[in-house]
Amino acid sequence: MLIHSNLKAIADSRGLTVRQIARDIDYRFESVRTMYNDEMERYPRDLLAKLCSYLNVGIDELLTLR
Repeated sequence: MLIHSNLKAIADSRGLTVRQIARDIDYRFESVRTMYNDEMERYPRDLLAKLCSYLNVGIDELLTLR
């Protein structure tokens, strides 16, 4: 089982770009893009917290275990 990011689906459904998200949460573009593309091997807690707050979602909506 692996952890997968749902950031792309959430962002796309809301019309948000990776660059816009990174700017709005004041986080490195490369890190947000890596998570958006579901290529992240380790998920920084501060990034997860900022994304959950910004998107108003729970961690269980942002990440899934498959």
